[in-house]
Amino acid sequence: MLDLLREIFSYPFMVRAFVVGTLVALCASLLGVSLVLKRYSMIGDGLSHVGFGALAIATALNAAPLAVSIPIVVVAAFLLLRISESSKIKGDAAIALISTGALAVGIMIVSMTTGMNTDVCNYLFGSILGMSKSDVRLSIGLCIVVLVLFALFYHRIFAVTFDETFARATGTNAGLYNMLIALLTALVIVLGMRMMGSLLISSLIVFPSLTSMRLCKSFKAVILNSAVISIVCLWVGLVISYVYATPTGASIVICNICIFVIYWLIQLAKGAFLREK
Repeated sequence: MLDLLREIFSYPFMVRAFVVGTLVALCASLLGVSLVLKRYSMIGDGLSHVGFGALAIATALNAAPLAVSIPIVVVAAFLLLRISESSKIKGDAAIALISTGALAVGIMIVSMTTGMNTDVCNYLFGSILGMSKSDVRLSIGLCIVVLVLFALFYHRIFAVTFDETFARATGTNAGLYNMLIALLTALVIVLGMRMMGSLLISSLIVFPSLTSMRLCKSFKAVILNSAVISIVCLWVGLVISYVYATPTGASIVICNICIFVIYWLIQLAKGAFLREK
C-alpha cells in the first residue's frame, strides 16, 4: 500500500488532484448540510449545468475556463435565489429553468465551435488531468476563502438553516446569509467541476450530508462527519481511479454510495435493536 501511495504521489497531476480534491470535498460537505436541510440540495446540480455553459463559452473564446465560469455561476446563483424568493417560480422550478437553459446554451455553443471533443467530455464527466498549475493555485485560494467565510459566519448560517423566520425576527439579515451560502456554493461547484464533471459534482454536496444524517443528530456532528466521509471517499475514489483507470468522478460517487448504504444499514440495525429493547 505504501509503495502504491509513493507511486501515486510521484506524479504531479495526482498531487494536484489530491490537494484540490480534498479542499473542494471539504467545502462541499460543509455547505451540503445547510443546502440539504433547507431543501435546496439540487442547487448544486443546477449550477453545475450553468458551469458547463460557462465553460463552453470559455472554450469558444479560447479564454481561461475558471476566469470565465466563476463570475457567470456566481451571478446565476444570485439570480436563482432571487427568482425563487421574489416570484411565483419557486425552488425546484427555478433550478430547472436556469439549469436546462444554460445546458442548452452550452451544447449549442459547443456544437457550433469546437464540437464534442475531449475537453468538453472532461467538463461533463471530469478528469484529474484537467487542472493546470494556475487552476490549482486559484482553486486553493478560493477554497481557503470558502472555509474562512464558513467558519466566521457559522452561527449565522446555522440560524438561517434551521429557522429562517426566527432568525429574521431576531434581527439576522437572512437574505444576506442566503446569498452568502449561494456564493460559496457557486465557487465550490465551479472548482469541483474540473475533477468531478458537471454531471456528478452535485454528489459531493448531497451524499456526505445525507449519509451523516443517518446516524448523527446535532448540526455540528453532521458537519464533522460529512467532512470526514467526503474526504475519505475522495481519496479512495482517486486511488481506485488510478489503479483501475476508471472515471474519477464516477469512482468517487460510487464510494459515497457504498458509505451511504453502510450507514443506512447501521441505522436500520440500530432502530431494530432499540425496538427490541
